Amino acid sequence: MASRGPALLRAAYLICGDRDLAEDLFQNAMARLLVHWPRVSGGAPEAYARRILVNSTINWRQRLRAREVSVAAVPDSAGADFTAAHAERDEMWQALARLPRRQRAVLVLRYYEDLTESQTAALLGCSLGTVKSQHSKALASLRRPASPGTPKPIDMATTTG
Repeated sequence: MASRGPALLRAAYLICGDRDLAEDLFQNAMARLLVHWPRVSGGAPEAYARRILVNSTINWRQRLRAREVSVAAVPDSAGADFTAAHAERDEMWQALARLPRRQRAVLVLRYYEDLTESQTAALLGCSLGTVKSQHSKALASLRRPASPGTPKPIDMATTTG
């Protein structure tokens, strides 16, 4: 489990967009995993931890919905001296942030966690068809600009993570 910690933390960050919150969600998921360890240790503890983490992150997004702040209103912590890598990362986050939470979770699990469609469906507790449709809708949304002045759309199929 220790070797997968960074990947699980990265998935939480990519879904919620806040490093501190991702760390909190990760710690909570690990605490919940520890409580259930006798039951899950013989099976697939990584899958169980990932499911706890993804569900917690999605639930957090639902609670935040009422007091959500636009990504454009958040000050940029990197300052004016962007490198190409920082600009691409920020552009990717802005594009992901525009997506509904379920579509964002599907893309994070598929492209950043390298899960299959079936694994993603099992983790999110939905059908394979739902994963495929959410994936398709998410990519279509990323390919078209949200409004003038929004970062150009990103082709997730050719972007490496």
